[in-house]
Amino acid sequence: MCRNIRQLYNFEPPATTDEVRSAALQYVRKVSGSTKPSQANQAAFDEAVEEVAHATQHLLDHLSTTAPPKNREVEAEKARARAAVRYA
Repeated sequence: MCRNIRQLYNFEPPATTDEVRSAALQYVRKVSGSTKPSQANQAAFDEAVEEVAHATQHLLDHLSTTAPPKNREVEAEKARARAAVRYA
């Protein structure tokens, strides 16, 4: 999985539309192998990003859990601590 794609589910506040679209963009970039498509492929690339974003939002809207929502700041601090150990 692409390291730039972050978990979006079960956070307080919920993931924003921009976060969902950013994850979709990263996914399409990874799958296509291109960060900037040619003009000939731009429309297909943009359409794929929108479709993946729509499917992602649909998934997030329909998932359910009994776990309490995670705190973004706490999770970010945990990630920084893991990175400090990994890259020390």
